[in-house]
Amino acid sequence: MDKLSSIGVIGAGTMGSGIAQVFAQKSYRVALCDAVPSQLERALSTIRKNLNRDLDKNRIDEADRDRVLTNIQAQEDLEVLKTSALVIEAVSEVFDVKQRVFAELDRICEQTTILATNTSSISVTQLAGSTGRPDRVIGMHFMNPVPVMKLVEIIRGMQTSEETFLATRGLVELLDKIPVIVNDSPGFVSNRVLMPMINEAIFCVFEHVATPEAVDAVMKLGMNHPMGPLTLADLIGLDVCLNIMETLYAGFSDPKYRPCPLLRKMVAAGRLGRKSGEGFYRYTP
Repeated sequence: MDKLSSIGVIGAGTMGSGIAQVFAQKSYRVALCDAVPSQLERALSTIRKNLNRDLDKNRIDEADRDRVLTNIQAQEDLEVLKTSALVIEAVSEVFDVKQRVFAELDRICEQTTILATNTSSISVTQLAGSTGRPDRVIGMHFMNPVPVMKLVEIIRGMQTSEETFLATRGLVELLDKIPVIVNDSPGFVSNRVLMPMINEAIFCVFEHVATPEAVDAVMKLGMNHPMGPLTLADLIGLDVCLNIMETLYAGFSDPKYRPCPLLRKMVAAGRLGRKSGEGFYRYTP
């Protein structure tokens, strides 16, 4: 894929802003799109903070920081993505929302544009069915935090072409990340393994087996995890965890993927983790 090609990212949340940053750091021109202006402002502020942290640690200089920021253009209108070589969708982990985005992108973008999804659990094949170009639809599941984590799960839909796959894999390598190829199945590998563990940790709290602190301590000190599962759930967002568990439950029709009632209750109460200020733990701005 042409090094000078422009990239589109839809969704200026945690994942979208991180994806935009890593592309901009590799000198791609990035259109970061979101219908909510305040979300775009928040994303640019987060990217600037990330870059200033790298500046303070002498990983980059001021010219590097300014160049990256210049490479990112915040946009509310998806029409700016018409000539993008690649557009990555990073909106809410809800099938209907993603489906509408893909149908709109199919209408707007040139037929040569690759449409990628950052979904962490939803079928790439189903999303591709929302377009007239299923051969040019692929999954690019980045990990959070995107600027730090090396893994990108590459998910081929049933009709994803070899050309699309090779171009996407090569692009991930140009970002100095490691592409790992998996098949299109609910949750892929990462969340098919991770989310049931998080869900079971929540059940331990729900059933009064242990406190959140104790559950996290066992997994950190006993299993050598860098972060406890409940701290990780708060970082990911409990609403996202619930959406992924619902996708696994629906996709496999297996009770082992049943979301914990406590998880449902916390999401209903607006306790979503770090982004809301409270989840299993409290957070200050």
